[in-house]
Amino acid sequence: QVQLVETGGGLVQPGGSLRLSCAASGFTFSLYRMSWYRQGPGKDRELVATFTSTGGSTNYADSVKGRVTISRDNAKNMVYLQMNSVKPEDTAVYYCNAQHREFDLIRYWGQGTQVTVSS
Repeated sequence: QVQLVETGGGLVQPGGSLRLSCAASGFTFSLYRMSWYRQGPGKDRELVATFTSTGGSTNYADSVKGRVTISRDNAKNMVYLQMNSVKPEDTAVYYCNAQHREFDLIRYWGQGTQVTVSS
């Protein structure tokens, strides 16, 4: 059974930091490109950060570039999103996504974790 379970969301003050975690199971983790998406109130889901190749190259949305870092641990089947200097506009539900590198129609989503940035 494929599972992506996100944790680490919560309430954080502007300027603070947060680390989201995604635990993957039920599929061969190394064969998948891992990404983080988010969906803010009244907004479409958008890509936040992703690994672009097996070599570990990353890509970030312009709105988070320099503040956010995606990382993965293939040994633990985990992917992380470190968020620093958070802003109120980072408020959203954050989703972990796994997309097969070769068969890109094969995609899995987690249930999401809420991040709220507010003082």
